[in-house]
Amino acid sequence: MRKALAVGRKEFRQIVRDRRTLMILLFIPVFFLLLYGYALNFDIKHIALAVEDRDDSVESRALVSAFLNSGYFDFAGAVHSPAEIDRAMNGNRVRAVLVIPEDTGRYVRRGQPAPVQVIIDGDNANTASTVMSYAVAIVRTVSLDLIVAQQGARFEPPVSIQPRIWYNPDLKSALFLVPGLIAFIGMITAAISTALSIVREKERGTWEQVRMAPIDTVSYVVGKTIPYLGLSLLSSMAIIFAAMYLFELPMRGSWLELLFATTLFLLGALGTGLLVSTVSESQLVAFQIVLILAFLPTFLLSGFIFPIQNMPAAVQLVTYAVPARYFLVVLRGIVLKGVGLLTVWRDVAALTIYVVAVLGLASARLARERG
Repeated sequence: MRKALAVGRKEFRQIVRDRRTLMILLFIPVFFLLLYGYALNFDIKHIALAVEDRDDSVESRALVSAFLNSGYFDFAGAVHSPAEIDRAMNGNRVRAVLVIPEDTGRYVRRGQPAPVQVIIDGDNANTASTVMSYAVAIVRTVSLDLIVAQQGARFEPPVSIQPRIWYNPDLKSALFLVPGLIAFIGMITAAISTALSIVREKERGTWEQVRMAPIDTVSYVVGKTIPYLGLSLLSSMAIIFAAMYLFELPMRGSWLELLFATTLFLLGALGTGLLVSTVSESQLVAFQIVLILAFLPTFLLSGFIFPIQNMPAAVQLVTYAVPARYFLVVLRGIVLKGVGLLTVWRDVAALTIYVVAVLGLASARLARERG
C-alpha cells in the first residue's frame, strides 16, 4: 500500500501541474451540466398555433381560448383557407392548426357530435406526439365543461380518472435528464482522465522508468486510480449539488448510499480509461477510443435519452455491457424514489462485476506491458 500511495502522490502532483486535467475534472463537468441541463428539455411549450374558426360562435371561441390559456400554445394568427394553412406549415411559422367547422356551436347546443380538426406538423415525431396529446386533453376538458354547462352541475361522467404520478408529479423532464447527465459526465471525465494519464507517460518517455521501477502492477494501478477517484468524486458531488440548486433535483434517499454507488460507478469509469490506455500509443488515439467505448454507449445505450425496452433485441443485449445502464437505475432510485441499495441490488451487483472485470483486464494488460 505504501508503494501505491507513493504513485498516487506523484500522480496528484502531476495533475496539479497539468491545468488541462484539472479543467476536465473540475470545471468541464459543471459546464456540461449547465449546457445539457438547460438545452435538453422534453417539456414542449410555446407551440405556434394558427386558428381557422369557420363558426365564430361562443363555443368555438371557448375552445380557442382553452388552447391559448393552456400555457402550451401561442397564437400565431388566423388562417382562412387550406392554401394559407399550407403556406404557414411549409414556412415553419406554425406547428399546429386548429380548424373549427361551421355549425360547431349549433351541434354542441343540440347535444350532437361536433368534430374539430387539429393539423400538426409531423417533421419531428416526438414533438408531434406530444402536441397531439396536449390537443386531445384540451378538447376533452372543453367538451366535459360544455356538457356540464348544458346538463347542470349534477352531471357526472360514467367513468372518471384521477391520475397520480409518483416521484415526479409535475412531469419535469429535468428530473429525468439530470441523473442521466450525472452518469454521462462522470463516465466521460473519469475515463478520459485515466486514459490520458498512462498514455502521457508513453509520449513523454517516462514509461520505461515505470517499467523498471520496483513496484507491482496492482500497486501501480491503485496509485494511478486514487487521485483521479478523489477528484472525480468531488466533481460528481459538485454536479449533484448544482443540479439540486439549479434544477430542483430532490434527494430522497441516503447520501451515504449515493456516495457508495457513485464511487462504484466511477471506479468502473476509471478502469475503462486504464484499459484504453493499455491499447493506445498516443493521447489522440486514447481520446477517440474513449469516445467510442464510453461517450456513445453512455449517451445512446444507457436509457439516458432513449428507453432500452424500445430498442431492437440485439441492441438490448449490448446495453448489458454499459455500466451507466445500471448506475442510472441506482441513481434515480436513491435520488428520486428514496430506495435503498437492497432494493436495486441487482444493478449494484452488475456494477461490481463490471468494476472487477475492467480493473482486472487493465491490470493484466499493464502487467504484460511491464513484463
